[in-house]
Amino acid sequence: MSWAQPQSPPCLPIPTATAALPPLQTQKQHTTPHLQRSTLQLPTTGTSTVSPSKPTSHVRSKASWVESLRHHTRSNLFHEAVSTYIEMTMAEIAPENFAFPAVFKAVAGLKDLNLGKQVHGHVIKFGYVSEVSIVDNSLVNLYGKCGDIGDVYKVFDRIPERDLVSWNSMIAALCQSEEWELALEALSLMQMEGFEPSSFTLVSAALACSNLSLRDGWRLGRQVHGYSLRRGDAKTFTINALMAMYAKLRKLDYAEALLEVFDNRDLVTWNTMISSFSQNDYFLEALTFLKRMILEGVKPDGVTIASVLPACSHLELLNLGKEIHAFVMRNEDFSKNSFVASALVDMYCNCKQVDSGRRVFDSVVGKKIALWNAMITGYTQNGHDEEALILYTEMVSVAGILPNPTTMASVLPACIHSEDFSDREGIHGFVVKLGFEKHLYVQNALMDMYARMGKIEISKAIFDSMEFRDRVSWNTLITGYVVCGRCSDALLMLHDMQRSSLNNVDDNDNQSDIKILCKANSITLMAILPGCAALSALAKGKEIHAYAIRNALASDVAVGSALVDMYAKCGCLHLSRRAFDEIPNKNVITWNVLIMAYGMHGHGEEAFKLFRMMAAAGARGNVKPNEVTFIAVLAACSHSGMVHEGLGLFYKMKEHEIEPTSDHYACIIDLLGRAGRLEDAYQLLDDMPPEINKAGAWSSMLGACRIHKNVLLGEIAARNLFQLEPHVASHYVLLSNIFSSAGLWDKAMEIRKNMREMGVRKEPGCSWIEFGDRVHRFMAGDASHPQSEQLYAFLEDLSDRMRKEGYVPDTSCVLHDVDKEEKENLLCGHSEKLAIAFGILNTRPGTIIRVAKNLRVCNDCHVATKFISKILEREIILRDVRRFHHFKDGTCSCGDYW
Repeated sequence: MSWAQPQSPPCLPIPTATAALPPLQTQKQHTTPHLQRSTLQLPTTGTSTVSPSKPTSHVRSKASWVESLRHHTRSNLFHEAVSTYIEMTMAEIAPENFAFPAVFKAVAGLKDLNLGKQVHGHVIKFGYVSEVSIVDNSLVNLYGKCGDIGDVYKVFDRIPERDLVSWNSMIAALCQSEEWELALEALSLMQMEGFEPSSFTLVSAALACSNLSLRDGWRLGRQVHGYSLRRGDAKTFTINALMAMYAKLRKLDYAEALLEVFDNRDLVTWNTMISSFSQNDYFLEALTFLKRMILEGVKPDGVTIASVLPACSHLELLNLGKEIHAFVMRNEDFSKNSFVASALVDMYCNCKQVDSGRRVFDSVVGKKIALWNAMITGYTQNGHDEEALILYTEMVSVAGILPNPTTMASVLPACIHSEDFSDREGIHGFVVKLGFEKHLYVQNALMDMYARMGKIEISKAIFDSMEFRDRVSWNTLITGYVVCGRCSDALLMLHDMQRSSLNNVDDNDNQSDIKILCKANSITLMAILPGCAALSALAKGKEIHAYAIRNALASDVAVGSALVDMYAKCGCLHLSRRAFDEIPNKNVITWNVLIMAYGMHGHGEEAFKLFRMMAAAGARGNVKPNEVTFIAVLAACSHSGMVHEGLGLFYKMKEHEIEPTSDHYACIIDLLGRAGRLEDAYQLLDDMPPEINKAGAWSSMLGACRIHKNVLLGEIAARNLFQLEPHVASHYVLLSNIFSSAGLWDKAMEIRKNMREMGVRKEPGCSWIEFGDRVHRFMAGDASHPQSEQLYAFLEDLSDRMRKEGYVPDTSCVLHDVDKEEKENLLCGHSEKLAIAFGILNTRPGTIIRVAKNLRVCNDCHVATKFISKILEREIILRDVRRFHHFKDGTCSCGDYW
């Protein structure tokens, strides 16, 4: 039974050649034609230099010449083989049908198409073409190896009696030209002519199947495997080809099963498995196979080393990477291998050992572009942007190596972050000039660049223009939307990404096209969860959490940390803690996120308890507190009024090997200021080391002065901030608020006038609430929402009910010099009240209302929300720019200390 003919994708007919063979180069001075030596430019290989000696025809027979030629070819000494052929023709020894296949194999090994055509001319002159199939078969192989598929067709069509070798050569040539469907069609035509596939045929067929879509490759690849089983083909190279096919089709379990039942495993077998697992992110499995390989006595080669080092990189197994490096150093052949050197550079840079990576880079003589790219990427990934740009310049200007798409994809992130590089649009023009603008990696890097420049629309335009998008493309745009504050658009992109992935699932075997790569992974979730947190989109966050659980991503420490943060910022502290407890291996980020969460929710004592647990774990050699940890704990102490604990911790930072930074000083001044100890805060600020930036500390001081209505210190703090950060609107607004609260309307108006003259604009108050599949936004005084009329009417009625319960509007929050009635009307239009009203009107009684705001909640809204929670018996969770307020039964979790 022959192997089934492929049904999909559609088969393309092999074209019939009608054009003539290439023109021949002849020699008029000799009766026996020979190659023009002037056309040969044969490079030196190893220690042997091609240098034809004088003819020795008087002492050598034709058989001796042919045997010498064939010996060089069998030994892969291709330059020597060609040199022997030249000497043979110069000695006027006529080649025979055994000489031409040998010289064609040598020319194919050199991939010298022009030389091959000259030898082809000799074949025609001597009359071997179309008479001796072994010569024609060698010609098919030659043109296939040289990438001239047109001449492959011409030679193949003119073979009068094709044999199995002819078909195998043709199929291999089509694979060489990446004509995968045509290669399988040729296999079907071969069977129609009565030839049964051999082991060599199956190797080419497996290669072709591995390069089809996942669905078609999987279907046809199983047929190839089934045929090999029926004919009992268990040759090592056939099994290796089938393993490589399954691995590329992401069927690693099938590849592993083949290895387990195969006894004649060689180095290629092991390398296939190790590289397959490593390339598919199964790094522990790759290392396991390396260990098994060594235990079976198989010595690694350069391919093994280059395949296993990425596992050390991603698992951050620096010590194992160093052991492999030592093995490389003991083997001189490896140390000269550019691919091994590139993998070593990548390993060291991924393990944050950039200097070690650079030493490897500098030790290599004759650097290939892959090595330059690895070092540039290493610099960029570790934030050494200036060094990356300098090395790129050295590569182009000094080494004279032109960049390739990988180079540009590595350099673009450095251009984004380098302060000294300003012409970012210009680098895009250079990419276009190089012709790389349609390359996938470069397009992804350009999208990231424009997103980080705030030009997300250009990123979207690049995304829309892409012929093919991989998972990185989707992740880049989703991240860009979140970075640019367009979190709703990020959620829409996630929806489109998932829909794109699901639309490519095959119903029969649950496989998909290559676009299944667009399925959300851990990077996607890490990008989108902060967007859910920013929007307080709890329902969406829960959906993503469920997806993470179904796809075994929730235990990933980065995803788990993002879930802890998302639940905390959506007001669900108990779910945040549960997500934290479910992470098997917590890192410092996980601890910091939860400590910060407890602080934001006003649970300072619990945050402090967590800090002590973390410090104890650090003493045992586990996760140690870092600078961010202390910022989180000090902020928690500030929100909870834990002055004594906060001060004690601040002065013990050096015991934990942490030097106080500007952020730590800002936290401790905020702690003192909120507690009313303004003089102590001012003294600490004055005692700060001169090299530390004081902008954050003065900002904390100004905020404390607004809380306690201290005009004198408020003016001092504001004047300092105007010098340090003249274009930050909040500094002017806070000072204006201090003047307004003190009844100093002229000074307040002067501040606002200065803002207008300088072009500094106050950020308008905005609140939002999730309902259904949408996030509804409300601006202060907003009348654009479809329910605006209903919302204002509800708030007026509710205000009357609140007054009966003792509510008195706090008009000091209105920073305009208008009458009392107008001030009370303005209070009704505050954005958080509109959002709360929307939530009450559109949800069932008893439902928790969750609202987020971009600014600090005002005094009046804080008081009003306490009354609302009591009158309507609703729990209301309000997140402002600094912290959470949980309103229930007329009280707030902050205890009015905020």
